[in-house]
Amino acid sequence: MHLNDYATVQSLIGSVAVSSLGATQLHFLEPGVKVNGDYYRNTVLLNMLLADICSVFGDYYLFQQDGAPAHRARDTVTMLQRETPEFISPEMWPPNSPNSNLVDYSIWGMLQERVYCSRIHDVKELKERLLREWRLLDHAHCHRGSDCAVAYR
Repeated sequence: MHLNDYATVQSLIGSVAVSSLGATQLHFLEPGVKVNGDYYRNTVLLNMLLADICSVFGDYYLFQQDGAPAHRARDTVTMLQRETPEFISPEMWPPNSPNSNLVDYSIWGMLQERVYCSRIHDVKELKERLLREWRLLDHAHCHRGSDCAVAYR
């Protein structure tokens, strides 16, 4: 998620979970943060995403994520095996595929089309547009073919 303002290079990192059952809210990470395994586990997962996933999907869900280094970290995998009802381990993750990585291949593309319809002047405006479009997005359209998987970005 980058500004389309050539004078200023700034970005946001967002995190969501989606499935055929619904979608979590869009969470933003701290500006400029380096997402290593510790930050991912303690801030993104434990303080943001896992509680939100439980409130949307209930006590049973299947957690799958992409192959980012923080996601594959040994301590992250151990924590997810302990903290989630079902977790697909990195050895079982499918290759980069539009069918199994809905957030990367479908949802962000739809959001980008809507968010970048006109010039964005600063990070605050980018964040506001992303939040507005996330609320307006037809999440049911995003989940076709994803009956059980929770996708993470």
